[in-house]
Amino acid sequence: MDQNNSSDKTFHKNNKHLLCQTVFFAGTIAINFILPRSASMLGLPLYLDNVGTLLAAVLGGYLPGILVGYLNNIINMQGNPGNAYYVVLSTMIAASGTYLGLKGYFNKFGKALLTIPVFAFIGGVLGSILTYLLYGYGMGEGISAPFAKALLDKGVLSVFWAQMTSDVAIDLIDKGITVILVFIIIKLIPDKVKPGLWLTGWRQAPLSTDAIKAVRKNDTRSFSLRGKIIAIISAIMICVAVVTTIISYLLYTNFAMRQYRYSCTSAARLASNLINPDRIDEYAALGREDDEYKAIENELDSIRLSNPDIEYIYVYRFLPDGVEVLFDLDTADVAAGKPGEIIPYEDYLLPYKDDLLAGKEIEPMVDDTMYGRLLTVFKPVRDVNQKTVCYAAADIKVEDIRMSNLNYMTKVFSLFIGFYIFILSLCIWLVDYHLIYPITAMTVSARKFAYDSEEAREISVDRLQHLDIATGDEIENLYESLSKTIAETVGYLQDVEEKGEEISHMQNGLIYVLADMVESRDKNTGDHVRKTAAYVRLIMQKMKEKGLHTEMLTDEYMEDVANSAPLHDVGKIMVSDTILNKPGKLTDEEFAKMKSHTTAGSQVIESAMSLVSDSGYLKEAKNLATYHHERWDGKGYPSGRAGEDIPLSARVMAVADVFDALVSKRSYKEPFSFEKAMDIIKEGAGTQFDPEIAQLFIESADEVREITIAHESMLGQGIRNFSSDDSAGTDE
Repeated sequence: MDQNNSSDKTFHKNNKHLLCQTVFFAGTIAINFILPRSASMLGLPLYLDNVGTLLAAVLGGYLPGILVGYLNNIINMQGNPGNAYYVVLSTMIAASGTYLGLKGYFNKFGKALLTIPVFAFIGGVLGSILTYLLYGYGMGEGISAPFAKALLDKGVLSVFWAQMTSDVAIDLIDKGITVILVFIIIKLIPDKVKPGLWLTGWRQAPLSTDAIKAVRKNDTRSFSLRGKIIAIISAIMICVAVVTTIISYLLYTNFAMRQYRYSCTSAARLASNLINPDRIDEYAALGREDDEYKAIENELDSIRLSNPDIEYIYVYRFLPDGVEVLFDLDTADVAAGKPGEIIPYEDYLLPYKDDLLAGKEIEPMVDDTMYGRLLTVFKPVRDVNQKTVCYAAADIKVEDIRMSNLNYMTKVFSLFIGFYIFILSLCIWLVDYHLIYPITAMTVSARKFAYDSEEAREISVDRLQHLDIATGDEIENLYESLSKTIAETVGYLQDVEEKGEEISHMQNGLIYVLADMVESRDKNTGDHVRKTAAYVRLIMQKMKEKGLHTEMLTDEYMEDVANSAPLHDVGKIMVSDTILNKPGKLTDEEFAKMKSHTTAGSQVIESAMSLVSDSGYLKEAKNLATYHHERWDGKGYPSGRAGEDIPLSARVMAVADVFDALVSKRSYKEPFSFEKAMDIIKEGAGTQFDPEIAQLFIESADEVREITIAHESMLGQGIRNFSSDDSAGTDE
């Protein structure tokens, strides 16, 4: 059996749904993008941000669902960076959706409704807790905020439970609509299409659903290989996460404390600069009756408002028998002290009393006060003699620092869990298709091997060889060794030399097969690639006869260009059949996609070049595919090259390609007459086409006509002449 040939067929079969899957998953991402914004524009109190995620999870599997959910948050963070921290919820919904889908919950409407509480718990309960840990409950903005305020106004629930109740209620409705929409979309998709949407990565002949279940239930003496790999991956990620989290927490805590100290110090310093040390007594005696006092008080308030971290800001004069209030500001929770009021020393100030009375610099302190645990910075206000007359101070609640640390750790944890779920699903997917399924398939096949008859041996060898395992690693090596050993045992050793020769022929003929495949997709082009190749060969011959570009037009170069000419439109393999075969004029968007066949062709050929040791004429094939729609005047595409900056082969192909498009029938036009087409080529000389090449082509009209007639005859169409007012485009 030709193993490589069989593998190629297997991969072709496995990948036939790739375009459909790509469109489907792109559609689910679009749904996630459009629905939330539509709901917002309509003023609906709904999120609808997981419809695409759930749809991808149920029909595509764990990996696509989680990836769509991940991308959903990444896309949405462009408008609100905070959305990135909710990626853990999206990935959990995706994983749950796939699991419930595999259990058949989306096969019937009644069972689908049973999934709503699961998704509402993730989005509502866990989402509400995550929001609290990230931002707290401020009753400010958000879809659930009005409902939460209404519950809070009744005075029955606390802020936490009002917000939690509101989030869960909204999410129940949201996830209910989400599940219903997903169920409807699933039912609208034809049953024959659905299996092709499930993302597989077969590196062997695909297994049936029952076979996959049997593989996963395969008994092992201890821990399964799949479980071991998952455990190792999880252990590594957890270890990395723990170490990284501890380090980042310590760094963040130190950084946050430095930032808070800096903020507090800056506020205290600014406040100290406002105080006139010569008017301390007037401040205490007159208070707000003094205009300067009121101005300073307003400035202090501005300092506090400009830095939301600052909780209190004040100015005190420390006396032996107490602390005299000079300036103090009201807060929402604490009334300000009155100017001139003497208050006793708090316990936390007693260790610093002597230094304060002496007017010394005081280091920032963190202590428990009657107003909670505070970070306090005192800055002395000195007169012209450098004597300290009072202190300006600023306080930050240490609880705010702790909440900041908690907020930071919540973000780290959320991002890690979301990333962990994604990486774990990716690893499981790769392990299953690249390791578990191939190994188990070989094991089962080997166990079933029968030697009792010639027919049984043939069936056993055929069964093993039809596994078509091609993982490209040691597993594939093991499979090939096993296949070879068993085949030799029963006398069916493959001929290695024949295999190598077939691979060589396959490599040499692959390019022409690809060109035929592209041509057969485009019902408009007929014998286009062969006719253009003939025109290209004719033009180069005429150029050589005229002595043009003799340094380039070697026999080898001309052969390379002629052989690669059929590949000039290979990029159309990336253009949808709908656009290729559209009977009418293309829209701007469709034409833009059509134009992309030049760069797509370049990429296809470049990929082919990377797979062979001697790229040969593929170098010119890349030039042809990329630049055959460039114009002499620089108004072409994709690069806008002009004149001799366009490769010679592409300038030749431009004339051949346009001429054949003119004289050929298309679904969107009738063919031009031969003479009309020649006139258009002549008109385009010096603007669209290289003038020398266009002139040579026109001078070779008789030979061009012979080529045209010959190919039209092969197609059984014949030459048809049409009037000169026929309308047609010149761009393939």
